[in-house]
Amino acid sequence: MFKKRYSNLDSNARTATLGELLRWQKERFRKEKDMSYKIGQADHKQSTLLRANKEDFTITWIGHSTFLIQIAGLTIVTDPVWASSMAISGRLEEPGLSIEEIPDIDIVLLSHSHYDHLDVPSLKKLKGTPAILVPEGLGPKVRKLMKENRVYEIPWWGQVRIGSVEFHFVPSQHWTKRTLTDTNTSHWGGWIIQRPIETTPTSESIYFAGDSGYFEGFREIGKRFPGLTHALMPIGAYEPEWFMGTQHMTPEEAIQAFSDVSAEVFIPMHYGAFFLADDTPKEALDRLNAEWKRLRLDERRLRLLKHGETMFND
Repeated sequence: MFKKRYSNLDSNARTATLGELLRWQKERFRKEKDMSYKIGQADHKQSTLLRANKEDFTITWIGHSTFLIQIAGLTIVTDPVWASSMAISGRLEEPGLSIEEIPDIDIVLLSHSHYDHLDVPSLKKLKGTPAILVPEGLGPKVRKLMKENRVYEIPWWGQVRIGSVEFHFVPSQHWTKRTLTDTNTSHWGGWIIQRPIETTPTSESIYFAGDSGYFEGFREIGKRFPGLTHALMPIGAYEPEWFMGTQHMTPEEAIQAFSDVSAEVFIPMHYGAFFLADDTPKEALDRLNAEWKRLRLDERRLRLLKHGETMFND
């Protein structure tokens, strides 16, 4: 049976070859990395408040690319991964909140099908009966896994409105694979979460970038969605850059992407939970902070969350 294969906007941003993968694996065993640094856990976790909240805007970092977002009475989780390991590598630090501590979920947003963004046991353990928003091509798999009809399959630049909140699926530069035969048979991207101006006097508008290398599409996202308040941007799994460059951003590139989309607040993610590449959480943070300082950006616009920390729109 013919399977549609998806691609990036930049035709040169190709999937790595087997030879390149083997070269990287050979090189990485020669490196010794200090993985003792921890992002840390929030001093005061808000699980009770989050379960009771029906109206306040909140963003809570669970870890890696998993966030709990509450907006307009909806509770949303992005790329739910509570797994204790990824392949043969154990989790570097526990999730900020356990899956038992979080509220019932109304919406699940999936950026793509990679295991560190779509963990089936975690998805199945979520409380509630959430609607699941997935990239084009991933719908049939998720419907089969979840035996769930409330799966919305969205193409790039497509949208769905649930309650008073709009969810727009936007491009990223990446790829997908879960088995030997399904490379790029589903798409990848990020999500814009926003309330239309006519429905609210406030202006929360979140960009969850998913997983991406740096590409020109960030500028187009900024043009199409002016006034973004929060950008959740990946900063890890970038080394070695010759291998990871088309699929993962360096911290410096993530800041450029943040500038391109013209958001107000930068919240870094995709670091500190799993050892996916050759960079460490401390290296990623050091480079991020050094570039932020070099560019003389307002320190108040960079929010470095601890695992389990909740950010309120105050």
